[in-house]
Amino acid sequence: MTKADAPDPSVGELALEDRAALKRVAGLSTELTDISEVEYRQLRLERVVLVGVWTEGSAADSEASLAELAALAETAGSEVLEGLIQRRDKPDPSTYIGSGKAQELREIVIATGADTVICDGELSPAQLNALEKVVKVKVIDRTALILDIFAQHATSREGKAQVAYAQMEYMLPRLRGWGESMSRQAGGRAGGAGGGVGTRGPGETKIETDRRRIRERMSKLRREIKDMKQIRDTQRSRRLHSDTASIAIVGYTNAGKSSLLNALTGAGVLVQNALFATLEPTTRRGEFDDGRPFVLTDTVGFVRHLPTQLVEAFRSTLEEVVDADLLVHVVDGSDSNPLAQIEAVRQVIREVQNDHHAPPAPELLVVNKIDAADDLMLAQLRRALPGAVFVSAHTGEGLPRLRARLGELVEPREITVDVTIPYDRGDLVARLHSDGHVDAVEHTEAGTRLKARVPAALAAGLREYAT
Repeated sequence: MTKADAPDPSVGELALEDRAALKRVAGLSTELTDISEVEYRQLRLERVVLVGVWTEGSAADSEASLAELAALAETAGSEVLEGLIQRRDKPDPSTYIGSGKAQELREIVIATGADTVICDGELSPAQLNALEKVVKVKVIDRTALILDIFAQHATSREGKAQVAYAQMEYMLPRLRGWGESMSRQAGGRAGGAGGGVGTRGPGETKIETDRRRIRERMSKLRREIKDMKQIRDTQRSRRLHSDTASIAIVGYTNAGKSSLLNALTGAGVLVQNALFATLEPTTRRGEFDDGRPFVLTDTVGFVRHLPTQLVEAFRSTLEEVVDADLLVHVVDGSDSNPLAQIEAVRQVIREVQNDHHAPPAPELLVVNKIDAADDLMLAQLRRALPGAVFVSAHTGEGLPRLRARLGELVEPREITVDVTIPYDRGDLVARLHSDGHVDAVEHTEAGTRLKARVPAALAAGLREYAT
């Protein structure tokens, strides 16, 4: 069914067979201990059933979204047993899929032996709690899954702090126990006399204690991240004030950004066929074809519905995008819907740029993995993206063309000049030495002759003294 053929949700006339069934998605098949404490500890996912709600778009779009959820679950270390989609005009406000379908989901969980249900969307605390009570196994949503993957892949001190903060921010309103364990009181007996002064009264419940501790931990992490941001800002400021062009690689997760970084600079950065393999920004030096140097930064990959908590926590990492002279937007040409990936990435970039009130940097689309892409899809992409460069970081195809385009799009920050400055304009000679790089000096009858590399603005003011 195409989007045009789909019933209009505004009038509520969904196909009865779609509304009545949880639709199995073929081809997705590839434990968790009892929850006795709070939910903010690291998740351990093993055997999972996926469930999504199809509210808009085509059936292919909803199946692609669930297939991506399956890839995310496998990246987190799960075994996907089943994938289910329900057609609704909007998610059920109580249990996400409705009480009847929740009971059907419970039967599927029992039949498959699953111990976790993952929902393809962000659920409210009430929805999580209600659905969990029906299916009687752990229920998490897409946001919690992505946060867990980030927690597994973070390696640096800053990355770990950012992920921990994002997890706590997400889990705080969802903090709950299994059964009634979180309602236990930490104080003495209410109204009793046995505990003495300071121990009587209702006391602080366990969930209140945990919430207070989480808030204290978040405050500490906020201070640590702020301190680490200052260090990163200093490093980035040095690059911005140098004569070296800055290029940032952005793109959907697993689009091949790290592979492209290695191919362009010879760096030995980790390359892994997994979602979110790169969480730490990696900067390497390279050279354009004309010998000019540049720095290339590999950034964290994006994904549809990237949790807002992560965008906030990784703000300092994403600021590399704001300061770049050029964005190299890498697209996975072998993906089933690369145009949707492009829009998802651009949406996150717009959010970051708007926060900094920064003008958008020039963007060069690079369609990667053409060695693994379908010929028909490549033909469609060439029509849809006329300015894109098509490459394979794996085989090297298209890389010379990409290098040439990079050199064309990044204008030289410095211009070579050969000027003779009159002796009464010592101020200009001083500026050449302070703002540029002087390669040769010769004293002549007409004045001081200098060969130097200077910023474009200064070069424009020196034209009358050109030798």
